[in-house]
Parts: sequence; C-alpha cells; structure tokens
Amino acid sequence: MGVIKEFKEFAMQGNVIDLAVGIIIGAEFGKIVNSLVNDVLMPPLGKLMGGVNITDLNISLDGTTYKTLAAAKEAGAPVIGYGSFAQAVLNFVIVAICIFIMIKAVNKMKKKEV
Repeated sequence: MGVIKEFKEFAMQGNVIDLAVGIIIGAEFGKIVNSLVNDVLMPPLGKLMGGVNITDLNISLDGTTYKTLAAAKEAGAPVIGYGSFAQAVLNFVIVAICIFIMIKAVNKMKKKEV
C-alpha cells in the first residue's frame, strides 16, 4: 500500500500537474505554429520564389529531377529534402520567439508584484 500512496502524493504535486498542462498546451501550440507557417507564411514566400512550394524543394542524389518531394519518395529516389528542413527550422524559430516573449512578459509581471 505504501508505494501506491507515495505515487499518489507524487502525481498530485504541483510540479507534475504543471508539467502535464504545459505538455498539453505545448502540443496544441505546435499545431497553431505549424498552421501559421504552412498556411500563412509559406504560400506568399513560395509565390515570391516563382510559385514554388517550399516543402517540395529537394536535391535528388540519383541525378534525376523530381518536381515534388512526394514524387521523389514515391520513386524511391534518395533525396535531401531541404525544403522540409527549412520549414521545420522556421517552425522552431517561431516557437522560440513566442516562448521568449511569453517568458519576458511573465518576468515583467513578477517584477511588478514584488
């Protein structure tokens, strides 16, 4: 019985619950950022680059040119999908900036309380 009681005390600590809430909100925030990048930022950027879908940019290692990354993968060609990588980097940068702004705001509110 002692192990169950100890686990219950552990699970009900504020830090564990805060962590669970943070993970859930973080996962949903990631979906928002992905939508922002995929649906808002990338289409105009692709239009500026001559109508290119950024995620389809790739380098084929077999010498064949493929119009899309999906076409290259379907053909089983070895490719470097640098467009997908660039989009993932952009997602990360946006998340990092948002987290920085949120932490800065929280720290500012804490200073006002003291």
